[in-house]
Formats: sequence, structure tokens, C-alpha cells
Amino acid sequence: MAETSTSSRSSSFGYSSSGSPISNLAQDHLFTILLRLPADSILCFAMTCKKFRALAASDSLWESICWRDWGPKSVEALKASNFGLQQLPWMRLYKQVSRVDSVYCRKLSDPDGGLGFPCPRASHSLNFVSGCLVLFGGGCEGGRHLDDTWVAYIGNDFRRMLKWQKINSGIPSGRFGHSCVVIDDFLVMFGGINDNGGRHNDTWVGQVACHESLGVTLSWKLLVVGSDAPSQRGAHAACCIDGRKMVIHGGIGLHGVRLCDTWVLELSENFRFGTWYEIGTHPCPPARSGHTLTCIGGTRTVLFGGRGLGYDVLNDVWFLDICDDNPKWVQVLYELQNVPRGVSLPRVGHSATLMLGGHLLICGGEDSYRHRKNDFWILDINAAPSITMQQPTTLNSMQVSAKRWKRLKANGYKPKCRSFHRACTDNSGQYLFVFGGMMDGLLQPSDPAGLRFDSELLLVELVLR
Repeated sequence: MAETSTSSRSSSFGYSSSGSPISNLAQDHLFTILLRLPADSILCFAMTCKKFRALAASDSLWESICWRDWGPKSVEALKASNFGLQQLPWMRLYKQVSRVDSVYCRKLSDPDGGLGFPCPRASHSLNFVSGCLVLFGGGCEGGRHLDDTWVAYIGNDFRRMLKWQKINSGIPSGRFGHSCVVIDDFLVMFGGINDNGGRHNDTWVGQVACHESLGVTLSWKLLVVGSDAPSQRGAHAACCIDGRKMVIHGGIGLHGVRLCDTWVLELSENFRFGTWYEIGTHPCPPARSGHTLTCIGGTRTVLFGGRGLGYDVLNDVWFLDICDDNPKWVQVLYELQNVPRGVSLPRVGHSATLMLGGHLLICGGEDSYRHRKNDFWILDINAAPSITMQQPTTLNSMQVSAKRWKRLKANGYKPKCRSFHRACTDNSGQYLFVFGGMMDGLLQPSDPAGLRFDSELLLVELVLR
């Protein structure tokens, strides 16, 4: 009678004498279930029995997890690099990426003052597209704007010394403080400031092509947009979302007024037309310039730092998701004293780039005293709060400090302290290219006459152990 009762209860809960229902599932079904779990849960699942341990450690499962968490572009780029040659297990690679704590720096070009290198500059644009680095414009000594375009082909050989090629196009007009993002295989550029202080609000599309006889070419064309467009500005922040749209925020508008508006550009399939529309949300980040806006996957973006209305340098973090008709900015609050060595976090003129494994790598910039930095920080956005919620929410400051901010050790070549440089990553997200920026001269850093500009191209590599 007791045996019958026990058997009945087991059946009612879905168990049988041959084990739990999950152990009887086909391997491909278990595989599908595991791919819906976070990595930590998969590792806990592997500890339950030998059968599950073997499944949860399979290379095909972890390759799929890397595809899920890093995106196909990163995985394919890693396969084409040394990882593919060494056949490093994907589970081991995933662990190494999640635990990254240092970077390795090296110079990729050694300017000699000749005509074969871009001249020193800051507030330019630098993008990686179609296997090439593309540099445009910027400001140089004396506050003059530049209108030159330079291209350096990289391919899959990231560590070699690069050769720059100057592209003579004559357009767009010279400017600095503009924004330029990569959408598909195109560059989309907006705004900027010229050396007369004039602001732009034009939108340009550039396309890179590689030819056996002509080398690398780049063609720019003015994008046709409607009458509803962002006002003229420079020193704003921008990124590409959802692989098809450009988002801009803030900047310095007419008469030196700092802005706090957010705009989205939707492009036609043939990249001939575009439509701008403004996102009105409350609350929203205060007005600022020299900040960063970075896409962290899909339609989700993160904003960090910049210079506010009172000329103070900021260290606030905001998230925005533009996936529906009711986007909202959500601020993540934290106490600076809870961040290890966090006294140097507030900054303007820094770079913030999404790297392999969901690491937002922040480097360089300057503080309120114009002390320039050469440090590297990771803002881990893997545990970012839901930003499609109805009401803005703040996180516990100690939790944010412990899980989000981490300062990386820098090995190899010691980069100079700089601000208003530009940085971009390769397709894998393991390599960061950094060019130019303002540096301290021989005079006091607070004296504008003591500024000088840089023209080194640096490679910053995430060290995977």
C-alpha cells in the first residue's frame, strides 16, 4: 500500500522510476533549454550529475553561448584569429573573457612628421569598417579644423605596423566635435564645429571600397533628410542601435549652450534618405558635452560622463532602450567612494567602447582640473537593470561598485595621458584602436597654450589568461 502511494505521488509530480523528467529529455532538447540560461546557471546545472556535466561542458554548447552573448560577428572574427588556429575550447575562452583584468598596449604607427601620417589632432572621428580604419577631420593646434580623410587597411593582422593612405575627396567640410558611426558597411556622420565656431547639423554617408589597382577608396554623399532634424551642434555623443539607426544626445549648440535632447535617425534601405525624430523623455540626463553614448546590444545604450552646465565634470551613468514607443532614461546611482580607486572616475573627453564579453571599456579623458588620464576602466553592463520599466529605478550603490566598475592593469607600451581622442574596436571586440587626442604640453595643464596634440595610433588588447 505504501509503495503504491509513493508511486502514485511520484507520477503526479512527473517522476518515474527511471529518474526525473529532465534526465529523460533528448540531448538536443536539453541543449535548447541550457541556451536560455545565464552562464552561471549552466555551470550549476553541470554539477548535478555526470551526464549533465558532460553536456554542459561540450564545446558546441559553449560556442553557441558565445554566439548568443557576444554576437556572430565577434565569434566569426575570433575563429579567423589566433583562437581559431589554437582551437581554444569555447568554455575556457568564455571564462577568460568574463574574468579579464588587464590590457596590453602597443604602438601601430610611428609618426615621423612626414606626409605619410595624419597630423596630430583631437575631436576627430575614428571607425573600423570593411576591414579598415577610417579617420576624418578633427581640430589641431591653433584651434583650426581639418577636412582630411585617412584610411588604413587592417584585415585580420591587428599587430602589424599600419600604413595610412590619404583620401582626397574635398567633402565633407572641415570640422571637429562631429560624430560618426558604422551602420552595415557604411559610415554615417552628423554635425560638428568649424574653426569659426559655426555649428553643423548636416548628415553624411560614407562608403569604403577596396580595389586591387586603386587600393582603398572612400566616397561621401550628403544624406537627404526632412525638415525635422537636430539643431546645429558639436561635442555631442552618438552610437548605432539595432544595426540600422543612429542615436545622438546632447552637445554644444548655438551660442555655446549645452543641450540635453536625444534624436534618432532612421535610414532607408538604399541609404539615400533618412528621417530624424526626437525622443522626449522625463527624466533625462542633464545637459552636457564631451560625454559618450554606447550601444550595449540591440536598442540598448549607456551614457557616461561629460561636462555639465556649470562646467563641472560628471560621472553619472544612464541607460536608455529605444525598443518601443515609450523609451525611458534610467539612471543608475552609486557612491563614488565605494568604487575602488574611483576618485579618478569623473571625466570628459574620454572614450567608451563595447568590447568582447559585454565589457564597456572607458579610457582616457580629463577631470574638472584638466588633469588628463591614461587609465582603463571596465563598466560591466551584463547585469544592467531592465530599462523598459514603467518607472526609473536606482540600484544599490555597493552592488554597483562591486559588480560594475573595475580598473584594469595596463602592460606593454605606456600610453600618454590624453583627452578628446577617439577609439574603436575591431569585429571581434578584443582589440581597441586609439588615435590622437589632446595632451599636456610643457606649460601648466590648465593653460590652453600648454596643450599639444597627438598622432600616435595605439592598439589596446584585452589580455585573456
